[in-house]
Amino acid sequence: NIHNPAPLLVLVMKVLSKVSFGFLAVSYSCVVGAFQLPPGSDAPRSAAQVESRKDFLSTSASIITGAVLVSSQPAYARGRATLEQAYDRYTPRIIEGGKFYKSELYGAISKSNWKAIQAATAEPPKKSKEDRALKDGGVAKRAALAGEFSNARVLSAMELYAATFSDSSITPKTKAMKAEVETLREVVDGMNKAAKIALGEESAGGGLFGIGSKKPSTSELSKQVQELYIKGGNAYNAYVFAANDGLPLQLNKLPFL
Repeated sequence: NIHNPAPLLVLVMKVLSKVSFGFLAVSYSCVVGAFQLPPGSDAPRSAAQVESRKDFLSTSASIITGAVLVSSQPAYARGRATLEQAYDRYTPRIIEGGKFYKSELYGAISKSNWKAIQAATAEPPKKSKEDRALKDGGVAKRAALAGEFSNARVLSAMELYAATFSDSSITPKTKAMKAEVETLREVVDGMNKAAKIALGEESAGGGLFGIGSKKPSTSELSKQVQELYIKGGNAYNAYVFAANDGLPLQLNKLPFL
């Protein structure tokens, strides 16, 4: 996707980091430049910019293909039936979360739409007395209030799916996938906090993002959230890369951002 290349390019950076640190640095500058549009700007990119990104994406795709061909041995779950059940249960939420991340969330961040960012990363409210009176304890009602890329809706599914690839001991595959989930958790929490600060619903105490104790400006918050978005896209794609490694042929591989 030329108009939203950052997460894919960051995945390539992660693969390449084991090969060339110098190329990694150049790639990172490309990613930041690709994402950081002026808040509210919908200005089209020049033909030269589009072509250069086409070339970079084409090269990146070739590199990823090569990396997959020399990947590690398959890491299976407790059993094929267990894996298939977990796949059917959790991957729809993971995939939908990825679609939201690269579309609606990207749009909200590029325009500094703080209300949309806050809603997208919001956790459901705690169980109330009214919820306890409901047949399901209010689970369905509260689940519907979770953000489209929140811990409750997406990250919990990613964590549970990762656990499927372990049995009596935790496998390297599960560890790798869960590490990316933790990174995404930090990203989501950071985005949500930034949105609340921008909306005046929370203070910036504790030196959020290293800015200091005073309230950061909107432009500072926008820059930090854009950086978090890139970091999150990297983590999501790295998770998908690990999840797809050694996946049985009858199961569709998870799509990258």
